[in-house]
Amino acid sequence: MGAAMPMPEPTPQGVSEDAMGEVSAVLLNLEHTITRAKKGLAKVKKAGGDTNVELALTALVKDLEAQHKRLMQDTYYAGDAIRLL
Repeated sequence: MGAAMPMPEPTPQGVSEDAMGEVSAVLLNLEHTITRAKKGLAKVKKAGGDTNVELALTALVKDLEAQHKRLMQDTYYAGDAIRLL
């Protein structure tokens, strides 16, 4: 019997593709969440809803859109730059 073949280490490109897949999944979830929050806001406004709920949903949509934009810029458009938090 021969020795088991060692598994090759993932290449940097493979790791990057996996990481970008995760980013893509998060962006998709953010997009769905933003869409749902906007629908909820429209429904609350149409029903003559609670002002506090409207304010909270409006702020949430704004924050989620900002986070979506930041994630896009920090990952897809960052190039080789390293961002320090």
